[in-house]
Amino acid sequence: MDALSKIFDDIHLNRSEYIYLKAKNNWAFQYHEHGAMIAYVVMQGQALLHINRERIQLESGDLILVPSGQNHCCTASASPVFQNALDIQPLFDEKHQKTIDLESDQYPQHEACMILAIRGHVDSIMAKPLFNALPDFLHIQHIMSSTAPEWLQIGLQFLAVEVNQIRPGRDKILDHLVSILFIECVRDYIAQLKDSKNWLNALTHAELSNALAAIHGQPEQPWTVEGLAEQCCMSRSKFANLFTQIIGEPPLAYLQQHRLRLASQHLRSSQLSIQQIAHRVGYSSETAFSQSFKRSYGLTPSQYRLQYQQTA
Repeated sequence: MDALSKIFDDIHLNRSEYIYLKAKNNWAFQYHEHGAMIAYVVMQGQALLHINRERIQLESGDLILVPSGQNHCCTASASPVFQNALDIQPLFDEKHQKTIDLESDQYPQHEACMILAIRGHVDSIMAKPLFNALPDFLHIQHIMSSTAPEWLQIGLQFLAVEVNQIRPGRDKILDHLVSILFIECVRDYIAQLKDSKNWLNALTHAELSNALAAIHGQPEQPWTVEGLAEQCCMSRSKFANLFTQIIGEPPLAYLQQHRLRLASQHLRSSQLSIQQIAHRVGYSSETAFSQSFKRSYGLTPSQYRLQYQQTA
């Protein structure tokens, strides 16, 4: 399996949900939950997305993806009253697969707007390297036109059919469609990326991608710098320098952080013992694993698991 595919396996993008927002007049809504991928498709009208002091004009037929679900607000007006913005986070749970009427009596009046909002849950810890490498948003214009990428047109056609019908296997199909949407957006972004030192570039790098595929595909193996260099058919020194230059940290440091993120996922989502988790992520000693985990997370593996269970 290639590195990008394995990374999408690791982040566990699932439980896709959607709502339709039927907005009138000077409306505003906000979203502020991390650990979820959010996408908006403007079916009718116009909107402004406010994120990290940026304002993005959205037209009918546009799609905008907020990969990490970070705080943002969407409005009809350039001068919204933010304190009156509707929080749509709970609506996905309470009224998912329904149309929400979002009306305001505030002026100025605006044309009606229809937005399809899609949420896909992810493991935010496992997704951290991916989210750090992506921009705050990915904006694809005119997705309903004939000039839009074919994958997007087909995906949205399937999505439109599935969201309007209740058939067996529907939730699984939605999960797959949303996964394809996210992956293709990321692939398009990588194809246009000009920063050679972005982690995403390494996923498709002619030489380094094999090392990343090995780390993410077989983290339990006793990898050394020499062993990873062999995966890339490179000398040890050339591989180590190139990896550090593009990834931003040495190969074994990256390997250790990936192993610990994977361990945190096992602690949160499995009943495996600490020793089993240690071996599964490449530690021969439970003691060495526990010490390494505590240095990174500030808690022992047992304390981390207990804290998660108490707050879940």
